[in-house]
Amino acid sequence: MKNRLDGRRIIVFGAATGIGAATVKRLATEGARVCAADINLDGAEATAQAAGGESFAVLCDIADEASVNAATQAAAARLGGLDGAHINAADLRVIMQDSTVLDMDLAVFDRTVAVNLRGHVLCTRAVVPHLVKNKASAIVYTSSGAAHAGEAVRPCYAISKAGINALARHVAAAYGKQGLTANVLAPGFTVTEQMRAQMKADGTDPQQWAALYLTRSAASRLGEPEDHAGVVAMLLSDDGRWISGAIFDVNGGAMMRA
Repeated sequence: MKNRLDGRRIIVFGAATGIGAATVKRLATEGARVCAADINLDGAEATAQAAGGESFAVLCDIADEASVNAATQAAAARLGGLDGAHINAADLRVIMQDSTVLDMDLAVFDRTVAVNLRGHVLCTRAVVPHLVKNKASAIVYTSSGAAHAGEAVRPCYAISKAGINALARHVAAAYGKQGLTANVLAPGFTVTEQMRAQMKADGTDPQQWAALYLTRSAASRLGEPEDHAGVVAMLLSDDGRWISGAIFDVNGGAMMRA
């Protein structure tokens, strides 16, 4: 699989840390030319440097349409077009303020939707015109198992992630005849540096969260960003050409569903 993505031109939104950063590195390892896009430009540049190859970084705030369009144009210009996109960004700073539908601050809801859902719509609108120029292209969205779990808390997060699932199905149906596939990565509890930092800032004990997750999982460990990067790479490669409109639950068996 070393050269499975040889020469593919791919942009990863939300590439500075976590799943996005791991994906940039995995794609580059498999031969892709990758643009790492993130609001944290220093982090994106560090990701691109670590990935090596022809990887490079651009500044992108996915909550801002002009920023998304500029980043996409910059990536397409430097790469000579686009063959794939991984739309991955989320704002985890507000997730600990997400309570119940009656108690939540609507500002938290608005911010969550602005990044987690509207931002994915903006990225989609920016990349699809580039992708459909090819006979074989792909988008992979990062959603979450929270979209299916039915939790008593975090409605803002779950609603935004469920919307991503619907968006992917729409894109798969609308542009499949033009050679574009669209699929969803739905991670379970995954340990990232951003999550650790946010929990620390909010006074939450990551070890307690980890222990709680493991009691609900068939797995013997928590997820790591690299567990997801391989799935994204497959879906962006020829191995994923006959897959579209699908949701991949990568959660160590915490949620098993048809």
